[in-house]
Amino acid sequence: MNDMNYFKWLVIVILVTCLSFFGFLFYMSMHDGPIEIFSGGPFKSGTSMVDVSPDWSSLKDEQTIQVQSIDPKRSRTTWFAVIGARAFVPSGYMNTKIGKIWKKWPKQAERDPRSKIRIDGRIYTTTLSRVAADDPIIPAIVEELNRKYPSNASIEDIEANGTWIFEISSQGLIR
Repeated sequence: MNDMNYFKWLVIVILVTCLSFFGFLFYMSMHDGPIEIFSGGPFKSGTSMVDVSPDWSSLKDEQTIQVQSIDPKRSRTTWFAVIGARAFVPSGYMNTKIGKIWKKWPKQAERDPRSKIRIDGRIYTTTLSRVAADDPIIPAIVEELNRKYPSNASIEDIEANGTWIFEISSQGLIR
């Protein structure tokens, strides 16, 4: 095979790979929620739990939850920590180049905190409120994240804005 034929096939393989990847991302933007690490579209299935809060203490050892922003309607799977009757969602890598590209939802949550969470097929109406780095609950959140996950979470990283913490709170119905 000559160099021109090799180059032509290489370009074709690269184009097919790129088109497949972007096609998959487009499909996921309309999918009923996320699939593992891939963000998804708005929740389409599940039982809406109106004016009900999750029993966080019973969910303490669940590994992940699905969180959907309202504007834009995107969802993701994320870790969470339960401290007493409160639940928190971390977002790491906020100071890294990849995090600035990959992590859009934390900034969107600051602009519009309305959200929904889906746990075991039940959808709850919630808000995501960023927790200040000097909040007294931070050490307990860090301890719980390190107990539950291989996260290496630290107070110093939160203080340096490398990890953002959001509290999940129940709210009235989203209209």
